[in-house]
Amino acid sequence: MPEVQTSPASIEMDLPDEAATAAVARSLAGPARPGDVFTLTGALGTGKTVFARAFIRARGGASEEVPSPTFTLVQVYELPGGTVYHFDLFRIADAAEVYELGMEEAFAGGISLIEWPHGLDGVLPADRVDVALCFARTPEARRVRLTGYGAGRKRLREAGLV
Repeated sequence: MPEVQTSPASIEMDLPDEAATAAVARSLAGPARPGDVFTLTGALGTGKTVFARAFIRARGGASEEVPSPTFTLVQVYELPGGTVYHFDLFRIADAAEVYELGMEEAFAGGISLIEWPHGLDGVLPADRVDVALCFARTPEARRVRLTGYGAGRKRLREAGLV
């Protein structure tokens, strides 16, 4: 019987600028499959939306307009290779509200990018990739920690990141 990996895979790296953040997002976008979930955490201005935009553009072409879902809470992109749901939960006070946004549908058949996933304990699937961004030494630099759980471990390997 094959060995089951239950511990997460994790990597941290320095990102000198916004282009480096976008490059990491593009590397994860390639192997992403319907059912994959990517959580995006970090303080305001650390690059969560930059990451999401680069990921979505990589899935659908450089010309795809990618507005921030700060006020709409979710943007849905019907793209080649699967639907991408971009959630921004900054204004969500109760995890029960996410079901009204179609999160169950997203988890079942789409690729989900979730900014501000705090408070979703018990809602997030066990198989996912957590992307944690923070400020670094210079104003344009960031540090990212990527943690893959379950199938998320495989996505990190397929992206060549672990």
